[in-house]
Amino acid sequence: MMRFEIDSFSALKRAIIAVCAELCGAPHETVFDCKLVIDELVSNVLQHDGGRAYLDVELEECIRISVRGEKDFRPPEKSTLSPPDAERGRGLYLVDALVLSRTYSPEKGITVLLPLRSL
Repeated sequence: MMRFEIDSFSALKRAIIAVCAELCGAPHETVFDCKLVIDELVSNVLQHDGGRAYLDVELEECIRISVRGEKDFRPPEKSTLSPPDAERGRGLYLVDALVLSRTYSPEKGITVLLPLRSL
């Protein structure tokens, strides 16, 4: 398991680079999806929860990504696509389009399962 404490967008970038290094040899699509999901979920915590984000990544049959903040930032159960002229509000919708499942618990925060595509 990889574990990160993230308090800035530069720390987020370093965490994404470390996770991608662990995915060496995985298909390009898997690496791209993983980067997008981590970026969107951690960015949401940094923007809406304030303080720090805690990221756990496990590589098994699927990629399990858990993100939580210092406060209890709880995303909506169902994501919706924002209007075309909106400047924000697409991140969770994109995440949900890529993952197999998304759950929430106060202990782990948001947990998603991302398919680990084979070569």
